[in-house]
Amino acid sequence: MLRQPSCFGSELRRRRLAAGFTLTQLSGLVHYSKGQLSKVERGLKPPSRELARLCDTVLNANGELAVLVGAQPARRNAETVNDGDEEVWLMHLSPDGQSWFQPLSRRHVLATGAASMAGMHFGWTGYGSAIGDMSVLEVARSQFDEYRRLGQVAGADLLLPTLIAQTHMLRRQSAHTCADGGRRLLRLASRYAEYIGWLVQETGDDEAALWWTRQAVDFAVAGGDHDLAAYALARHALIALYQGDAARTITLAQQAQLLRAPSRVHGLAALHEAQGHALAGDHDACMRSLDRARALLAEHVPDPELPVIGTVHLPDPAAMVTGWCLYDLGRPARSAEIIEAELARVPARALRTRVRYGLRHALALAMAGEIDHACEVTGRLLEDARTVRSATVAVDLRALARTLSRHPRSPAVRDLSPELAAALHAVRPQEKGKRAG
Repeated sequence: MLRQPSCFGSELRRRRLAAGFTLTQLSGLVHYSKGQLSKVERGLKPPSRELARLCDTVLNANGELAVLVGAQPARRNAETVNDGDEEVWLMHLSPDGQSWFQPLSRRHVLATGAASMAGMHFGWTGYGSAIGDMSVLEVARSQFDEYRRLGQVAGADLLLPTLIAQTHMLRRQSAHTCADGGRRLLRLASRYAEYIGWLVQETGDDEAALWWTRQAVDFAVAGGDHDLAAYALARHALIALYQGDAARTITLAQQAQLLRAPSRVHGLAALHEAQGHALAGDHDACMRSLDRARALLAEHVPDPELPVIGTVHLPDPAAMVTGWCLYDLGRPARSAEIIEAELARVPARALRTRVRYGLRHALALAMAGEIDHACEVTGRLLEDARTVRSATVAVDLRALARTLSRHPRSPAVRDLSPELAAALHAVRPQEKGKRAG
């Protein structure tokens, strides 16, 4: 690993000369300065993955240059919180609006006297009738759609306490309901838990996100739905993607596609596999995965009783992810064109989705050398980025800041810099721990 910069640099120089490019010519094609490229070639400066992908594309290296830049090491996953005992959920709400969620075994609660922390206890008798059970199911189902809409325009931390309480209510009600009604309540609880896992990832806590995804699988299995295990692997692949681990993203996404699951779950997993291949610089494998995802997603038949798994705000997820992948494959200009076209189809109310893909659009523009246009697009998104406070959005926001910093003489960059810095500070991930929002 210590020799990696010089290994990449010497290979870059060999391929550049073989292609007949001067440093100045290559600099103009990848939009990095001649001085930076010179330092990379001499092994004085380590190459970024972005530079490696751009050079790989310009020099037709078919991924051989990109693979010389190692992926970031993946963070260790959380162990399953399960000691074979019934679980107690504790929620701590503080006056400043912060909240902490803590799952404990009942054995631990009784041993430590932690139950006193709850402050109050409500007995549970349940509705005791099929009509009451159906009312709970119908109301909770309609509320889920409202929570999803609210999640597009509010920070995840504001929604999590309510969603966790709602999930707990469904779990408890299922225990006091007739067999079929209880299973239906648990299946809906699984969708709540899956959505919580996604929102928790937005706060920057990957370990807690995986814990909630495992809860979703457990609820689904208890409710007679054995298909969510594949989606858990797909979600795990998405977390690996944001950690920059291409190999693990691909492996997890492929494993998800081997399990029994609805076509939509397999389609989402294929999209993440495509993103992993793009991160690794493998254009052909990426395109094959995108084609497979497109076909699988087209086969999906919605279940009116359960919320749709995954994004509901992208009219054509495969098209948008194609734009996403082309950026990672070192084709930023084409990436920007596709994402811009797909963004025009995203509803205005889908603020979080528009910010996520809007920043990827700006990043592609900046990498393509359209600095003024990139700054214009970014400037329109910063206030919304502060509103949704997303750790996954922050990944591209930081990359955008790094890319724009290479153009300090640009008036547009200088004007944008104070607002961009403020937005970066506002969306930084929270401290890890038991915090739920």
